[in-house]
Amino acid sequence: MASIDKADWHSGADNFPDDLPEENGATHIGWFVRWAIGRGLFVRDDGTPAELVEAVRDGTVSGRHLVLEYLDGKLWPCDLSEEGQAFAEAHYDGFLEDVGRQFAEDLESAYYAEDSEENYNMLADALDERWARFKAAARGT
Repeated sequence: MASIDKADWHSGADNFPDDLPEENGATHIGWFVRWAIGRGLFVRDDGTPAELVEAVRDGTVSGRHLVLEYLDGKLWPCDLSEEGQAFAEAHYDGFLEDVGRQFAEDLESAYYAEDSEENYNMLADALDERWARFKAAARGT
């Protein structure tokens, strides 16, 4: 089974800035995981503490922290519900494009984007738009 995304794919890439910590390769994955938690699409149950999942949902702990500390820097299909998997399959690449577009104007690289509430909210809005299109397509509307 192929992973959806891995932090080390990004931090080990040629275009990853040398002056950034490797954890920045997981920031966007953490945003996606936080969004999935908030929509009831995250189902990982292999020991990820429920209170941590709730803290990520509430925004008191970053999704990046959960990804790095409990998911080994990886997002797998099994971390998501069946519907979440279908959504990720259809829209994760578009989400990565959204991340790149969101920060292209102001930052040398999207990897410089701060793991902040404001940035999460911007990307959550983009994910919500994708989610609405995904749900409409599933309904055939």
